[in-house]
Amino acid sequence: MSVAEPRRIVLFRHAKADWPQVNDHDRPLAERGRMDAAEAGRRLADTGIPFDLALCSTATRTRETWKLAVHELPHRPRTVYEERVYEASPGELIAVLNETPDDARHLVLIGHNPGVHSLAEILSGESEGDTAVRMNRRGFPTAAYAVLTFSGAWKSLEPGVGTLVDYWAPTD
Repeated sequence: MSVAEPRRIVLFRHAKADWPQVNDHDRPLAERGRMDAAEAGRRLADTGIPFDLALCSTATRTRETWKLAVHELPHRPRTVYEERVYEASPGELIAVLNETPDDARHLVLIGHNPGVHSLAEILSGESEGDTAVRMNRRGFPTAAYAVLTFSGAWKSLEPGVGTLVDYWAPTD
């Protein structure tokens, strides 16, 4: 694959978590979160994106979200559970994405706010249609995702190089 071919990144926020008496990292999904995660997976399947790689935070709620969403996809990508995604800033997330091997063309990152929403905004130099308006109006609720495209090597991913091409959130 040429690095000139467009790549797709899906920034996917974990679904709604419960608040039991556990530390933040170990919070599981709430019932609504389990339903929304599966629905997000169905919506991701509808995009037709053949994911090569999933980078998932090690937090319980992100792992559960991905487990329910990936079940809905026609092809299960290689999944890497990356502790650096938990509570990461946009800059830290870009650093993780810069390490992606260039043979991965389409990637999904399952993470947390505010990092995921901020990263979608920071990477988006352009947007198609009303995607940016919808994302800014709705924010980035649990189980939401944004789809961005960019051209070049992963190590060249930086602010403003992407195009926001799709956005979805439950009740959208």
